[in-house]
Amino acid sequence: MALAPSGSSPAQVRELFAPGSEHTSPGGQYSFRVLGPCCRLFDREELPWPCCRLAWRSKEPSWRRIGRRFVPDLAARRCPSYVVELLQPGSRPTRTVLTLFSQRLQGPLQEWWYSKHPHSLDPANVAPPAPVE
Repeated sequence: MALAPSGSSPAQVRELFAPGSEHTSPGGQYSFRVLGPCCRLFDREELPWPCCRLAWRSKEPSWRRIGRRFVPDLAARRCPSYVVELLQPGSRPTRTVLTLFSQRLQGPLQEWWYSKHPHSLDPANVAPPAPVE
């Protein structure tokens, strides 16, 4: 993965980790094998319903879920997320989703990863655009 130099701001990601590559965690506590990139989604059904207060006041918010159930997680929108196998000494590999919040996606890569355009739903759109030098 190529990172752009950026001083004290988070590292800028220009390309993906290759599937099958092994890396250490940012803190160095464990290593992981990349299975592939993924989009971290937020499940809107996990929101509290209808309200945690006992006494209802005049106007309450609408709790009808209009729109998609799963939406891109806004907290992880600018950072790369991968499906990985955690490689810990003495235990079996564990599959999980890992978001690297210490890194930021560059514009074209972020657009590919979390695009709102209909052409992004095309099954042939499996790889991001080539990095611009």
